[in-house]
Amino acid sequence: MATGAQLTASQFANLRTFLVAARHASFALAAQELSLTPSAVSHRIARLEDSLGLLLFERLTRQIRLTTDGQRIYAALQQCWDSLHAALHGGDLLAGNVTVHARPSIAQCWLVPRLAGFTALYPDISLDLRVGNEQVDFRAGQVELAIHYGDASFPGLASQHLMDESLAPVCSPAYAHEHGLLDRPENLKNATILHDTLAWPACAPDAEWQSWAAALSPAITLPTRSLRFDRADLCALAATHHAGIAIGRRQLVQPWLDSGQLVLPFGGFNVASPQAYHLVHAARSPLPARVQVLMEWLLGQAQER
Repeated sequence: MATGAQLTASQFANLRTFLVAARHASFALAAQELSLTPSAVSHRIARLEDSLGLLLFERLTRQIRLTTDGQRIYAALQQCWDSLHAALHGGDLLAGNVTVHARPSIAQCWLVPRLAGFTALYPDISLDLRVGNEQVDFRAGQVELAIHYGDASFPGLASQHLMDESLAPVCSPAYAHEHGLLDRPENLKNATILHDTLAWPACAPDAEWQSWAAALSPAITLPTRSLRFDRADLCALAATHHAGIAIGRRQLVQPWLDSGQLVLPFGGFNVASPQAYHLVHAARSPLPARVQVLMEWLLGQAQER
């Protein structure tokens, strides 16, 4: 690899290609962004690896993954790229890409319906939204911000409280009438309850139902008949189709309540969730301006309701 002023246009292109491929964790997606073929991306990465004498990616079946060296170089190169971008734009870095990770339910029900407002305010910031139930690994630098539902313990990371959550059973109006549920929580024994088995990290499969039931006086005995999902939004969707009664999170199910597809048979959201939503990112100071404005916008959205 040439150093200092000897960095050639070809080597610069290889570094840019590496940044994009690492961010997407995909040669094919990098090729789309860069208007190249996947083969051209692969060749550029191979040339960069040869020049560095390092293996940057593990080539797995149908996927790639940064090696330890790749993670280290990606993190350093991303910081350099941010600094260069800032210098070229007079210190204003309200442009570029921000990769955000969120659990599927909060992404679909809360975040995605609001994104048009962000892009209208910041048209030069591109958001790359990744969803999944897996834990986020910030060490590789591929995710810059995560929306986490759980407790506030994030060792080695920085976090900011986004919003609280409250719980209440929800079902379709027809299901409530059919099973005599309106104002009669004791009739749950005749119902099918819907579980989000991955409500938060390392929770029991029925954790949300147990939290709600324990807050009642007297406590309710839950039925054993159930359907299980790994997403809160799928529980709510199943409830709209009369499959049973789910624990609704207010931040997620309010649109279904507003439309009348779901009702609150036992009253409103009077049980606080033991968990909350947090914005989590690597402990990096200062944060890139594009990440900072996204966090500020998210906090503003959380305060609207």
